[in-house]
Amino acid sequence: MGAPGDQGGNLLFPVFLKLEELKVLLVGGGKVGAEKLSALLGNSPAAPVTVVAISISDEVRKLAKHHPNVTLHERAFVEADLENKDLVVIAVNEKESSLAIRAAAKEKKILVNVADTPEQCDFYLSSIVQKGNLKIAISTNGKSPTAAKRIKEVLNNALPAELDDMINNLHAVRNKLNGNFDYKVKRLNELTRILVEKDNVERERRWRKIATYSLIAFGLMLIGHFIFSYLPFQRIADDTVRWYQQLDPNFHWMLLGGFLAQLVDGALGMGYGVTSATILLSAGVNPVAMSGSIHTAEMFASGASGYSHYKFGNVNKKLFKALVIPGVLGAVLGAYLLAELTKLGASTAGDYIRPVIACYTMLLGIRIIWNAFKKENRKKKFKHYGWLAGFGGFFDSFGGGGWGPIVTTTLITKGRSPRFVIGSVSLTEFFVTLASAFTFFTLLGVQHWQVIVALVVGGLLAAPLAAKLAGKLPRKTSLVLLGILVVIWSVRIIVKIL
Repeated sequence: MGAPGDQGGNLLFPVFLKLEELKVLLVGGGKVGAEKLSALLGNSPAAPVTVVAISISDEVRKLAKHHPNVTLHERAFVEADLENKDLVVIAVNEKESSLAIRAAAKEKKILVNVADTPEQCDFYLSSIVQKGNLKIAISTNGKSPTAAKRIKEVLNNALPAELDDMINNLHAVRNKLNGNFDYKVKRLNELTRILVEKDNVERERRWRKIATYSLIAFGLMLIGHFIFSYLPFQRIADDTVRWYQQLDPNFHWMLLGGFLAQLVDGALGMGYGVTSATILLSAGVNPVAMSGSIHTAEMFASGASGYSHYKFGNVNKKLFKALVIPGVLGAVLGAYLLAELTKLGASTAGDYIRPVIACYTMLLGIRIIWNAFKKENRKKKFKHYGWLAGFGGFFDSFGGGGWGPIVTTTLITKGRSPRFVIGSVSLTEFFVTLASAFTFFTLLGVQHWQVIVALVVGGLLAAPLAAKLAGKLPRKTSLVLLGILVVIWSVRIIVKIL
């Protein structure tokens, strides 16, 4: 076999040689020599092999003992050893000696295999998978013998032992057919009988499954009977009803608020605060309780949303890494500053910042709507991800919200894909809200647990659906919806402050 070139991959032509009719010279009697000799004899036990080596290992001697066709010469190689040889396998450690032996063999036009030196080989001793009369040779062009061995192990385990019988049967059929129509009919009948037997076996398996499932169902019925007979379900139901009656009368509206808020936020990348606040205010929840509860609950909702976006492949890992650390630092700083100002009596300090954010995001929202009706532009270069995330995280904590409107809208107006922006920003938002909530909890504590529970449960129910909707809407529709939401959120904040 000729040595392959590197261009075009593996150019070897696979040929199976009858080594019993060829004379092989193996130079080297160490560990590598033993591997080469074992490979030769494993596939051609009667091949005449001459081994020449200064030192011959016990493993080589053991192989030669069981194969009288193997001749051993414990001495240095001489050029006369190449006489009347058809193939040469070189397995010595010294590179210069290998090249010298190869050069001498090439002068006599003998094909050579040099161990662990693919570029010097005229042929390779490939890994062999053998099942009776079936033989499969595996070659990696000398690049990775380990990979060839692994593939060999996989094929040895995957190919059934009955494969050789099938090959023998097919060979017999081939020899017997020769236009014999009666035999063809008999063979067809035999194949039909085999198919019928297989069908019967499959039916038996199906009935066995039915019987097994029936027994399992009966056992579950018995278990259920004992459970319902001896557990005080009525008392459990009564306690549950009394517990529900003690909840806030507007608990179900709070639950709906959490669901709709997360549906909007997860699908569009922003809007959790404005949606939940609108519904909670309509339900009569105290504004102070509403604000603290939304910040705490959003941590759980954003976690579920971020996980769902990651699961559905909406997250750009590079963008996430660029946003998460600056966003967390900004959130911690904003929460700490707001908490300290609150202790000093400046509880409304955040209201002086929110109009600035609202004006900025309103302009961005108008621009998003305008971009929806433009032809899609190429992505613009934007390098200030850290400053953007830090700015968004700070005002999200200090101003009561704005992570989505600031970060999501800015990135989308820069031409980035809405799907990956929404997914990456949503995953980052979990860590931002976690840092913010932890800071608020440490400095101010947590109150109004019923509102928090309702928002959390509603958000968890909506997160998978919202993540699945992200990026599914047409580009123009998603941009228009996102722009309208930003404008409404911004105008609402400005009007409220004025």
